[in-house]
Amino acid sequence: MQYKRILLKLSGESLQGEQKYGISMEQLRSYAVQIKQATELGVQIGIVIGGGNIFRGLQGAKRGFDRVKGDQMGMLATIINSLGLQAVLADEGVKCKVLTSIRMEPIGEYYSKDKALEYLNAGYVVIIGGGTSNPYFSTDTASALRGIEIEADGFFKGTRVDGIYTADPEKDPTATKFDTITFDEVYTRNLKIMDMTAFTLCKENGLNIIVFDMDTEGNLMKVLQGENIGTLVHK
Repeated sequence: MQYKRILLKLSGESLQGEQKYGISMEQLRSYAVQIKQATELGVQIGIVIGGGNIFRGLQGAKRGFDRVKGDQMGMLATIINSLGLQAVLADEGVKCKVLTSIRMEPIGEYYSKDKALEYLNAGYVVIIGGGTSNPYFSTDTASALRGIEIEADGFFKGTRVDGIYTADPEKDPTATKFDTITFDEVYTRNLKIMDMTAFTLCKENGLNIIVFDMDTEGNLMKVLQGENIGTLVHK
């Protein structure tokens, strides 16, 4: 298998499931089952979860919040989601640790690369909450940064869509999907697949990105086993 260690980015908004807010336990359970299956293959998994199902800093800024305070609220939202996933993974029998980029003992241990690698090598799933701990940076950027730090073999961006298209497939029925695409072509085509800070971090550090539909149960295993689903972004 080509992936020994991955960074899995999960969408906070996807955790809503069919709800308009909060955490769908059915969706959380689906993610936990897929992650458990991946660990049974021997894959080491670091996870970053967004917080958009609870609070997004940019939304707060549009409503009059100070952007820094809004982003800090969003960071706390990612930690709530991290704890929820940890609880369900534990219920599935998966060893899991939550590390936070902000000191929050005893809620989670303070993140460091060494601590994350220690747990990954010991067979734990490691969930890293709190974003980068800095305002003005998205959880995509936090995911790219953590993926590089833990020396992941790939950045798995689990979304509600099944890959990267020439245009938004929900708005343009003629949009076609890429099986693979280079970083440079994404720039040239001006495709909005993630925060560009995150994207550039991945490109400059040689971390390939796999965009796939995580909401279809079983897809994580299919990607790990080399099936041609999703889109691979490479140099």
